Amino acid sequence: MVIKNVSLETVCGVTSRLPENGHPEVAFAGKSNVGKSSLINALMNRKSLARTSAQPGKTQTVNYYNINGQLYFVDLPGYGYARANESVKAGWGKMIENYLYRSGQLRQIFLLVDIRHAPSANDIIMYDWILKSGRRPIVIATKLDKINRSQIRKQLKLIGDTLKADADTVMIPFSAVTKQGRDEIYEILDRILAEEG
Repeated sequence: MVIKNVSLETVCGVTSRLPENGHPEVAFAGKSNVGKSSLINALMNRKSLARTSAQPGKTQTVNYYNINGQLYFVDLPGYGYARANESVKAGWGKMIENYLYRSGQLRQIFLLVDIRHAPSANDIIMYDWILKSGRRPIVIATKLDKINRSQIRKQLKLIGDTLKADADTVMIPFSAVTKQGRDEIYEILDRILAEEG
């Protein structure tokens, strides 16, 4: 996939209605500091269209990026930021759940987890939510550049075991620094577009 044109088209808060888009959507979910904005920027070949922040929990909206006029990247609110107050946390959950159950164009969800650690309780809840919505997430194991190559297999097994993922679950190790894993994600996006015809 070659991404030429990108624009942030729609931003939805807790009370916003989701847009009825005519193009397929792929969504990105993950906890606040997992590198979601960095992944989206790396895929879009942009430095900072998706806002990265030293302050976790910055994405508190559902952001729709129009890609080449063919596809939407949907950036879901980062969850699990400990210092957020309870009403903010509840709002994130509501927005994510609302999106999962109501989007008519959602074709794939990428669940981002940090390859250095076992998935958190919130990651497990998110994984189960996605399954309950009738979808199969693809797990993106971020921050690949922060571990040794010899650790990759062991860490992927830890992630799979913690999520209780079955053997068919696709896991892609990814680094926003080296861009390793990006081509595998592009292949998935190409497949989605090909299926749309």
